[in-house]
Amino acid sequence: MRKLLSTAVVLSASVLVLAGCSSSGDGGGASAEGLKGTGSGDSCVIDATVPVGAALSLTGGAASYGESQQKGLELALEDLNAKDGVKYELTVEDDGTDPRQAMSVFEGFVADGTSTIIGPTLSNTAFQAQPIAQEAGVPVLAISNTATGITEQGDFIFRDSLTEAQVIPQTIEAAKDKLGLKKVVVMYSNDDAFTESGFQVMESALKDQGVEIVDTLKFSVKDTDFRSLLTTAKQSDPDAIVVSALIEAAIPLVTQARELGIDQPIIGGNGFNNPALMKDAGEAAEGVIVGAAWNSASDSPENTAFMKAFEEKYGAGPDQFAAQAYAGMQIIDHAVRVNCSGERTDVQDGLTQVKDLPTPLGSISINADRDAEHPAVVQIVKDGKFAVLN
Repeated sequence: MRKLLSTAVVLSASVLVLAGCSSSGDGGGASAEGLKGTGSGDSCVIDATVPVGAALSLTGGAASYGESQQKGLELALEDLNAKDGVKYELTVEDDGTDPRQAMSVFEGFVADGTSTIIGPTLSNTAFQAQPIAQEAGVPVLAISNTATGITEQGDFIFRDSLTEAQVIPQTIEAAKDKLGLKKVVVMYSNDDAFTESGFQVMESALKDQGVEIVDTLKFSVKDTDFRSLLTTAKQSDPDAIVVSALIEAAIPLVTQARELGIDQPIIGGNGFNNPALMKDAGEAAEGVIVGAAWNSASDSPENTAFMKAFEEKYGAGPDQFAAQAYAGMQIIDHAVRVNCSGERTDVQDGLTQVKDLPTPLGSISINADRDAEHPAVVQIVKDGKFAVLN
């Protein structure tokens, strides 16, 4: 039996009818009846509540990302359900940072009539779980998966998270311009799809920029002691250390580097985009450079409103993962309203029609490969916070 961790408040008085499901999609998936409405866009009215499922890593190694995502989704749910016409029910379940558990969660969502699935949190988990939704014809919106090949798993798979290939090259270019990089050491965990994909993009981007990789050092995603590898890196006297790692490895790696007297800049991949880096690594995190899909300093009306609402609700500022989750619910709402339907195939079609949608991430469009296109930013840790690298 799946464990229900939280179900957000459903503001509509409408009753979700799960009995008598109808077939949809080539894979024979089923979605609830009563999800077709009248009108379109802002005038869309759907009597039934649209069920949305989210598989997030709320326990295990990626829990810090999943917790931020849950907050972003639930804030967005409140905002969307305050609007007229369409109401949503959000069910969040824990994938345990475990592909097998994520597959079980996906199977449950497929069976219970869920219109759309958000998640899971990590790319390696997504690669295992997404085919279940694809086969059943249930649209999936990935909100943090950046590895190459995520959306190539099928025409029901979409994402609002920028790929490593969209963010890392401009991060490397900006770092080279800022720091005058000529030679670097690259470190990455080679047993995780996300970090390995990030390494491949880093390697390619460094070559494109004419930066020599003097050594490549590998570690396991579960490692926490990097002193031996860092000592090896230090002996190469690089201009910087470039790292693809999850936050659980990033924090001790950065901390131990400074303890060993390594004062060269550290450039991180998307896994470094977490306030825990500054909170737990403290002074050691100063100067770390990270490419990001969200600019917290953006003064756009959408980002300003999101930042204010998040801080009021949770008493602390959001991170990139919360912003991507919030935007994910906005994208699903847009997709539902396009055809005024929560039927699975209608939502899938709606997701192909997302163009210039204003969100906290910026103006988002979904391209022909079902990937998001929106601005990225290069950040540096300064005074305990992410700031734009100028």
